Amino acid sequence: MRAVFLTSFGKAESSFEIRETQKPKFKESQVLIKVEAFGLNFADILARTGMYPETPPTPCIIGYEVVGRIEEVGPEVPVELLGKRVIALTRFGGYAEYAVTDYRALAIIGEDADAPEALALGTQGTTAYVCLEESMNLYPGDKVLVHAAAGGVGLMLCQLALSKGCIVFGTASQPEKLEYLKSIGVQHPINYRNKDYSAEISKILGKERIDASFNSLAGKSVKKDLKLLGAGGKLVIFGAASRAGGSKGILSGLRLLWQTGFYTPLAFIMRSKTIIGINILKLGDYKPQLVADCMSKTVALAEQEVLKPKVHKTYSVDELAEAHSALENRGTIGKVAIRWN
Repeated sequence: MRAVFLTSFGKAESSFEIRETQKPKFKESQVLIKVEAFGLNFADILARTGMYPETPPTPCIIGYEVVGRIEEVGPEVPVELLGKRVIALTRFGGYAEYAVTDYRALAIIGEDADAPEALALGTQGTTAYVCLEESMNLYPGDKVLVHAAAGGVGLMLCQLALSKGCIVFGTASQPEKLEYLKSIGVQHPINYRNKDYSAEISKILGKERIDASFNSLAGKSVKKDLKLLGAGGKLVIFGAASRAGGSKGILSGLRLLWQTGFYTPLAFIMRSKTIIGINILKLGDYKPQLVADCMSKTVALAEQEVLKPKVHKTYSVDELAEAHSALENRGTIGKVAIRWN
């Protein structure tokens, strides 16, 4: 089979190489998937630049989600999954013509389902569902902040919050992204490059406060978000995109920790606020059935058109470097997908 290997950490143009390699071996509880397409996530950017701590030693195959058909199953896998077309989460190994994963880390999709749209429901859609549906309750009129709202997870979070009747503040960096957010019903799109989003939200709300923030950045934005939260408010952190483009190493990590801040539980008790951390890879390791259930529910919401995946562009595998650069430079709206054929 062919696979895209990450051969070195660095720029997209020089970090990848397509090689012939053996099909991956699957374990008792895993399935082997013939891959049609795989998706890109911001974690891929961090992995490529050496900033994702769990990235395997190079050369390695990265990638967190695929769409394809199950060709073989392990002895502990329900035999009825054989031959099914699925969206599946992969703990690396997604940039290949064949991938393996735990049989609980997938959801069956229709034969006519669009592969790139289905990929949007994988890591990103499931992350959004876990963040918003599993970690808290939201109610009509609640005020919600979504960072990177035009990204893959951000758009799903906006759509889920809007479906509950929430008032959404969505940050983005470009006029076309702000216009798209308006088109899907986001009430307060904010250009974070032109305005301090925290000051802008405070100006709009006056003495009121937000009820929830979904933060994929970490760093300085965490302190700002905590000040915006009212009593009972929840801050969900599910990424550290603010680190992208910076330096690697211990000092960089310590700088991120310092910018994010150090907190005592007593302060949260006094203010009745909550910080929640979400890592889908870790949840998949320890609660695979929870992740599987959330992904199946995400797929169902898309079938009901509560969620409407937005695909920025589908690239060929030979255009992988271009796709990585587009995502890294914040030039995409929605999902970025890669097809083998």
